[in-house]
Amino acid sequence: MDRTPIHAEPMSTAGRRGLYPETQPFASGWLPVQGPHEIYWEQCGVRNGKPAVVLHGGPGGAINPTMRRFFDPDRWRVTLFDQRGCGRSRPNASLEDNTTWTLVEDIERLRKHLGIEKWTVFGGSWGSTLALAYAITHPDRVDALVLRGIFLITRREVQWFYQDGASMIFPDSWEKFLKVIPPEERHDMVGAYHRRLTHPDRKVQAEAAAAWSQWEGDSLSLRGPQARPAKFDEIDFAIAFARIECHFFVNNGFMDEDGWLLKNVDRIRHIPGWIVQGRFDVVTPLESAWSLKKAWPEANFSLIWDAGHASTEPGVIDGLVKATDAALAV
Repeated sequence: MDRTPIHAEPMSTAGRRGLYPETQPFASGWLPVQGPHEIYWEQCGVRNGKPAVVLHGGPGGAINPTMRRFFDPDRWRVTLFDQRGCGRSRPNASLEDNTTWTLVEDIERLRKHLGIEKWTVFGGSWGSTLALAYAITHPDRVDALVLRGIFLITRREVQWFYQDGASMIFPDSWEKFLKVIPPEERHDMVGAYHRRLTHPDRKVQAEAAAAWSQWEGDSLSLRGPQARPAKFDEIDFAIAFARIECHFFVNNGFMDEDGWLLKNVDRIRHIPGWIVQGRFDVVTPLESAWSLKKAWPEANFSLIWDAGHASTEPGVIDGLVKATDAALAV
């Protein structure tokens, strides 16, 4: 019998939690890791608080101040960092030694560098992928998992969003995404974009990156394309985001086999977990979260009926803040 606690939030918005107040880091720096990379990190909250680490999306995204606000600043010690090639990490947009497994080991290096024994791992979208990969690899270092917009980095998910599926829901935006790619290459959109995003001519990269980022921005939220991150309008961010994301997808997430994360969930079923998923998430559809919930019946599952993919939609904020509050008791 499926024993998962399921909270399917009704359409009423009464009693929803909001974000915690803005807070500033009390420490920050760069940590040298494998290869040419240095990752930027910061900590906020209180030094003696319960440790947590935030894993941003993408792959290729970056941390931002809003991510700090899902945690009670008087009770958590929150670490955030830009993954390899992302945000303020150096060198920008680098694909060298940039895989799921080097990122997993970066999390471990950062944990040791900060003198943290165990921590709660918080991640949405690609951040949920990386959180699961880290927890499966280092289950003894994870107190709890708080996940949003589940992405298992399977071929089915990538095909849905970048080849055939989401295109039927956003045909107007899909036409813009197609324009960069000649008709004879459109049978493999990820491969076609990868060739352009790794092209030596920065103008070619920039054109492809702008279209790739716009496609994702247009489909993030039920509130419309104006809700996309402002950084998508900055070409350096767009190139890093699109290059790194496409690099991971063309390499099948560097997984040993398709569906590897779901096949190894038994390694983390003892870890307290919270899954928050938008019912109308087009970027990472409900099927993946539902599959994870069935494989991990002990996890708490919140289905937000009036939300898409974005972490800043009111119902998703409510679910995540309630989850981090509950995780304090673990």
